[in-house]
Amino acid sequence: MKEQNPDNWNKFYLRDVSFVNLMMWRIYNVLIVANPYDAFMLEDDGRIEEKIYNEYMELGLRYPPTFTQVSTIEEAEKILTTIDVDLVICMPGNADNDAFDVARAIKNISPDIHCVVLTPFSHGITRRMQHEDLSIFDYVFCWLGNTNLILSIIKLIEDKMNLENDIRQVGVQMILLVEDSIRFYSSILPNLYGYLLTQSQNFATEALTKHEASLRMRGRPKVVLARTYKEAWQIYEQFKDNVLGVISDVRFPMDRNEKSLNTFLGNPPQNEKDPDAGLKLLRAIRHDNEYLPLIIESSESDNRARAEKEGFRFVDKNSKKMSVDLRHMLEEHMGFGDFIFRDPVTHEEVKRVRNLKELQDNIFSIPNNSMLYHISRNHVSRWLSARAIFPVSAFLKNITWHKLQDVDRHRQIIFNAIVEYRRMKNHGVVAVFDRNKYDRYAHFARIGDGSLGGKGRGLAFLDNVIKRQPDFDRFPGVEVQIPKTVVLCTDIFDSFMERNNLYQIALSNADNDSILEAFLQARLPEALNDDFLAFIRATRAPIAIRSSSLLEDSHYQPFAGIYSTYMIPYTDNHHAMLNMLTSAIKSVYASVYYSDSKTYMTATSNVIDQEKMAVILQEVAGKQHANHFYPNISGVLRSLNYYPIGDEKAEEGIASLALGLGKYIVDGGQTLRVSPYHPNHILQMSEMKTALKQTQTQFYALDTVNIDDNFKVDDGFNIVSLNLKDAESDGALQYIASTYQPNDDAIYDGIYDGGRKIISFAGVLKQDVFPLAQLLRTAMKHGSEAMRRPVEIEFAVNIDSVGKGTLYLLQIRPIVDSQQLLSEDLSTIPDARCLLRSNSSLGHGISDDVADVIYIKVNETFSGANNPAIAAEIEQINRKFLDTDRNYILIGPGRWGSSDPWLGVPVKWSHISAARVIVEEGLPNYQIDSSQGTHFFQNLTSFGVGYFTINPFKDDGLCRRTILDALPAEEETHFIRHVRFPSPLKIMMDGKKQQAVILLPEEN
Repeated sequence: MKEQNPDNWNKFYLRDVSFVNLMMWRIYNVLIVANPYDAFMLEDDGRIEEKIYNEYMELGLRYPPTFTQVSTIEEAEKILTTIDVDLVICMPGNADNDAFDVARAIKNISPDIHCVVLTPFSHGITRRMQHEDLSIFDYVFCWLGNTNLILSIIKLIEDKMNLENDIRQVGVQMILLVEDSIRFYSSILPNLYGYLLTQSQNFATEALTKHEASLRMRGRPKVVLARTYKEAWQIYEQFKDNVLGVISDVRFPMDRNEKSLNTFLGNPPQNEKDPDAGLKLLRAIRHDNEYLPLIIESSESDNRARAEKEGFRFVDKNSKKMSVDLRHMLEEHMGFGDFIFRDPVTHEEVKRVRNLKELQDNIFSIPNNSMLYHISRNHVSRWLSARAIFPVSAFLKNITWHKLQDVDRHRQIIFNAIVEYRRMKNHGVVAVFDRNKYDRYAHFARIGDGSLGGKGRGLAFLDNVIKRQPDFDRFPGVEVQIPKTVVLCTDIFDSFMERNNLYQIALSNADNDSILEAFLQARLPEALNDDFLAFIRATRAPIAIRSSSLLEDSHYQPFAGIYSTYMIPYTDNHHAMLNMLTSAIKSVYASVYYSDSKTYMTATSNVIDQEKMAVILQEVAGKQHANHFYPNISGVLRSLNYYPIGDEKAEEGIASLALGLGKYIVDGGQTLRVSPYHPNHILQMSEMKTALKQTQTQFYALDTVNIDDNFKVDDGFNIVSLNLKDAESDGALQYIASTYQPNDDAIYDGIYDGGRKIISFAGVLKQDVFPLAQLLRTAMKHGSEAMRRPVEIEFAVNIDSVGKGTLYLLQIRPIVDSQQLLSEDLSTIPDARCLLRSNSSLGHGISDDVADVIYIKVNETFSGANNPAIAAEIEQINRKFLDTDRNYILIGPGRWGSSDPWLGVPVKWSHISAARVIVEEGLPNYQIDSSQGTHFFQNLTSFGVGYFTINPFKDDGLCRRTILDALPAEEETHFIRHVRFPSPLKIMMDGKKQQAVILLPEEN
């Protein structure tokens, strides 16, 4: 964390911390050295290991140690050859002192092993131990039969082992206990550790996942035991920036140079103890740190007045409720438990907060006098430290009342720091959804214990990439993030299907409308409603309900665009919105069993009843414009560019940009094609005629006024198509449009009165008002590196009136590139060997197992008006190919898959899923710009399907239709012909050069 200037405290430099590398050194194996009788007494009929295990489990601790007992040196040596002993507990018994001989022998063999003495202090044992050399032992403890002491010994040793590393790693706090009485620290340590470990379970609830909660417990404050003034001061000096508080006796030695029983027992001659050592120590610490909580504990009642006179807290050792008093002190002054805001005069409770979110929600409602009382004593920072929220604690610790005497600014700084911390912790983490914590600062959460599905996994991965790469944060005023997201995991789907008995109709041959109706009549678990309402309240925006099946966007079989995605508008009537949300979820579930989905499953050799569906609830990226909601920019970025132009390279990627919702791009609408590495060189804007012809004229938006809650099979039933004049009146064209002035016959960047508007994105691409190209290069670079393969990324952009804004990364998925090698230069193959040649192809690899060709007849009567009928005929033929497990080459004019039938045949992927090569053919009287396979891109690459563009009438590519026409028809309709060659054709595609050929069979 950087040093802060007082005028700059509202700007944050919070550094996230990881708990995974804390408590790296543990006590796994404990060796008890005792005669059999004493060991049996210790184990209480052999159950000490069971008791310790149960204690660990109750406290949520992992790694309970195992215990082994030995009585002789020979037994100890044998054990040491078989296991790594971490701690030796020496129990000197009444009968003899052989245990010390065994312990010393162990120490000689393994000098680094920690050793402690554990013994009941009877008169006989004390007398026998008077002359023992105890220098090999870390501590001596008094055994009164409480197994909690064993746990405390283990934790005290572990804290000692990990102290320096854990403080250095993340700033873990410590409590310094200064006490030389064996009996007393043997009594207080179990109480202290029991309290701290219970508190660690409580503050672990700040974690977003179960795994993080278990790791977060490692951040609990450590306990360090000192037994002299010198030892205590050395520890304080070394770790003073991380001391949470000090608990000290009053009377103890100033120094100790030997480890005899007398010094361990705390019963040396009186002149060896200083009766004011504790007061001297706390005075020195107070002089160094005015805020640190300091507690005196003493059995001498006169010390209460002396301690309180100097501002120290006091606990009476003689009190029967001493442990309770100490816990109250810890809660009140060291930040444990709830944070209680108090009236500084009456000391009465004003407000109690239990967690970070409650502190954030209430910080502005605390009375000024109470707020001043707590911030002037650094209570907030200390409370955060005790809860292991180290980044915010460390930040606030430097903003003392001496430096900034303004209560309201303190409030705002605390609030902003908490918000920044919660944002930082939410990014890159799939939290367990908690409706009581979920608010507008929450980010990504899951409901259920099943899988996130393909898209869900991609989103979680993308969120993690954003979090780990500081490159995304280098532009002031620009944010890069995924939208607020909650995923309903696949187990919710399983439960929904089984509880409503839906499999029978889902797997039947019922039509899509009947399946949807059955699903809409079914019921989701009632318990989800409160979760959904919490999400709606926190989001306060339209919500996209997206499919995320197990197979979608997987690395090997991406199911892009197969299932439904619905959008619902935001309304202040949250219960009405809840009804729409639940209907949308059930509609997405239903889409798994639509006829197109079943056909696709057959084409991919998957079994429909093995598909599992997660559902993504996601804030729609965009802005409210009058009666509609949409973003300034939507786009698809691909890290492989199979259509490089000019100086572009295939590996520099390509982006398709459009105004409005991204559904417009998916549906094959007119987009602007741009390489992020060449934002100033756009083919579509290179010539006046091309710019006017190829600009976007319509866009999609969500209707937020005419709300339709009657869900349909068509997931775009509430999406409206608008024209550019609507966007212009909304003020949404700033920075993304240019104006054609007919009087000048020129195009000017920007919006001017009159003239036709052209969607050029000039403000963001040429003028760099918003750094879109740089951000897309960053996303492509880190996304590809993280996935170790080419990627496709969906995104949206909101830009405000001053050019700042947010880039929302909506999805990432791999582009599965063919692994086939292609060594031959396709340009050297003569036309005489080719049935078809393309100089603008998509795809890479070689195949030689396709003999069938389906092509649209293009005689003088061809018209785009017939394209819907052509689509229906092709779907029928495609089904036959699926049934026989064959593939074909598909040739036809215009854009395959276009939502506008005048631009091409409006097929869905399931209608042509058996095609191995798809060819867009231009005709002299039907010249449609290439779609670049927009809608089918992910499916094309995952299945290795070629997508060719040819325009033979202007010598761009070749298609020898005379050869096809001469073959007998396997099937022929009014519009199409299906022919079969006697032997397979050879398909060769060079994805780097965008060249492809289909070779005729070689004659025998």
